[in-house]
Amino acid sequence: MRKNSLFLLGAAAGVCATLLVTQPGGALVAAARAAVNSDTYSQLNLFGDVFERVRTDYVEKPDDGKLIEASINGMLTALDPHSRYMNDKSWRDMQETTSGEFGGLGIEVTMEDGLVKVVAPIDDTPAAKAGILSGDLITQIDDDAVQGLTLEQAVNKMKGPINTKTKLQIVRKGAEKPIDVSITREVIRVRAVRDHVDGGDIGYIRISQFNAQTTDELRKAIGDVTRQVPQDKLAGYVVDLRNNPGGLLDQAVSVSGTFMTRGEVVSTRGRTAEETQRFTAHSGDLIKGKPLVVLINGGSASASEIVAGALHDHKRATLIGTRSFGKGSVQTIIPLGPSNGALALTTARYFTPSGHSIQAKGITPDIEVLQDVPDELKGRVDTKGEASMRGHLSAEGVEQTGSQAYVPPDEKNDKALNAAYNLLRGVTVNADAPVSAKAVVPN
Repeated sequence: MRKNSLFLLGAAAGVCATLLVTQPGGALVAAARAAVNSDTYSQLNLFGDVFERVRTDYVEKPDDGKLIEASINGMLTALDPHSRYMNDKSWRDMQETTSGEFGGLGIEVTMEDGLVKVVAPIDDTPAAKAGILSGDLITQIDDDAVQGLTLEQAVNKMKGPINTKTKLQIVRKGAEKPIDVSITREVIRVRAVRDHVDGGDIGYIRISQFNAQTTDELRKAIGDVTRQVPQDKLAGYVVDLRNNPGGLLDQAVSVSGTFMTRGEVVSTRGRTAEETQRFTAHSGDLIKGKPLVVLINGGSASASEIVAGALHDHKRATLIGTRSFGKGSVQTIIPLGPSNGALALTTARYFTPSGHSIQAKGITPDIEVLQDVPDELKGRVDTKGEASMRGHLSAEGVEQTGSQAYVPPDEKNDKALNAAYNLLRGVTVNADAPVSAKAVVPN
């Protein structure tokens, strides 16, 4: 069991990885050293020889620190898409992000084929207002090419003082040429949860990410709904996790527990059986057994998938939408001492309560509902998912790629949301769906 730990779940920089913080040194370092054999030492000597030759013979005097950092990044990126090194500034930035308040554009990103790919813009941020879409590729930042930068370097270039502008060049599938977008930076105070009442009988709750405030905001949202709608009039709740890229594991567990009386939420399994950990619900069902529908799509990743998987496996919710992203690995954050940053290393896979891994497969909804996509956005709003990422961990079974991630801005055009409302009100939903997609809202 690791102590002093913090898990972070997701698929994008800042909020996207499945991370556990440990203390530097100790048994972890000792075990690693013990595992190093003579062949490994020989390879380390080779690295030392190459490093020294570059230092002494390269045409220009290199920066030793940059050489070491680039070497570390090269080693980690060769493992999988989510292992990475964060220098001291990047580590501080990540901590600020998970706190729920940070400076920047409000955009969740990952790296794909050397370019920065948008997982999702955060609701009500400059990026969202500027029309940035899930699936966009950022090729230039302030006229500087992104190719060759690490993810952290690219993210840092997009950050800056508030009220200053940055220019992004976007390549969008289906667009004839790159799109230039100018965005003014703001302090991003992420409101993770929003709510309203639909038709006087259904509570709608949108969770956009899992930061340190999410569960508290969720409880307030449930309180808002119950104050507006008497229990005997309340048909149920819709929890919208679409395009939610993830966040903190403890928040995913406590959010799940908000709708469950008890039971396992998720387990993580590493290289050895001793590393298995199980996380259970403790909060209690705050909606008192009312029917629950959860919306997911191709932009729902990691922590979102944990919540959806737990509520589904415990038959506490019906899932509507499209298959989720498929980010099912766990990264451990290992602080490397004062001013040395931290290492995010993939150490485990996570499993839903029924024992299923969603890695490179995602979660398939009970009822699949495809949105009507405007002509100008067709072909641009699907996500390839974890299975398309170079070097991803293999799936258990058949891998699945590609899923729709478009959410209409107007609720009246939102087919998945309206299907959820209809299901809670007892109206036939998706009548043309195959038999396997029929679902009953649990009580």
